Amino acid sequence: MFSRNAIPEPPPDADGEAMSAGFSDQLIAVLPRLRRFARGLTGSATEADDLVQSACERALSRMEQFQEGTRFDSWMFRIVQTIWIDQLRARKVRKEDGEVDGERLGSDEAVRRVESRIALVEVRRAVSRLPAEQRTALLLVTVEGMSYKEAAEIAKVPVGTIMSRLARARVALQAQLDAGGGLRRSTDDAETG
Repeated sequence: MFSRNAIPEPPPDADGEAMSAGFSDQLIAVLPRLRRFARGLTGSATEADDLVQSACERALSRMEQFQEGTRFDSWMFRIVQTIWIDQLRARKVRKEDGEVDGERLGSDEAVRRVESRIALVEVRRAVSRLPAEQRTALLLVTVEGMSYKEAAEIAKVPVGTIMSRLARARVALQAQLDAGGGLRRSTDDAETG
């Protein structure tokens, strides 16, 4: 199994097949984390899959740009983030509306499951309303479990900036959730009305 910190050096190979195999293994291993990160950025499973696919294509086409001895996962997270920023800029130019349709809320399951889903939708919506920089810091540190230093390397900002963005994100997220994000309040009103 490969280390999370660096790709092991493959033995020299004239065809580069050992590098390709190690690279592919690392790429496959990091896919679930990339998809989770992309889902947090985009707010949509479909857009997240497209974003991860674009990142994989870019990584494979630029495999020679990966520097041995550096963290493969950080390199991939940086690619995902860069592509996402490019897509946001392109949307602004095209004046596209990037909002995602509401999540499916209901089912015939127990009330607790429905309430949990509603709460999850509230959190996802609140996270999606955060500024991109705060959302990225929040996802890297709290969801992906990265250190401030690792998150700072991916975002290409100082550690103090990550800490500040994370603190602002937590405050904004709490304020949105305390306000109900509109969703819980409307279900409470429906029950009392």
